[in-house]
Amino acid sequence: MCAQRGSVAIKRNPEQLLKLGGDIYSKHQTDGAASPLKSLVDNNWDVTGPKVAGCLVNHKKAEELNRQAEIAYEERDKVLVELESLVRNSAALLKSIYRNSPRKLGDWGFDVSETTAAKKTPLP
Repeated sequence: MCAQRGSVAIKRNPEQLLKLGGDIYSKHQTDGAASPLKSLVDNNWDVTGPKVAGCLVNHKKAEELNRQAEIAYEERDKVLVELESLVRNSAALLKSIYRNSPRKLGDWGFDVSETTAAKKTPLP
């Protein structure tokens, strides 16, 4: 009779990986000196294992901050739409008021570059 082989899926999702790591570390601690994971050479659960809980806390904190940032950006964007229209209309009105002295728009915070329109030369 052949031995059965099973595949082991290791998730790449950080939260799932952290939870799995926590479960493995918990079992490793329960088994103590008899844990087969004591034989790992390049990695050590006794070193990395205690870091998993703090890492999961930081992950959840980062996820919450990311959610808060998305909400803040949505609220910001609502005002930016109104503000852009208001700024454009203000610039247009001020340009018409100060048509002969456009530098005065600089007093309002606009960047003004005075360039003269190139004259069109007729083609031969």
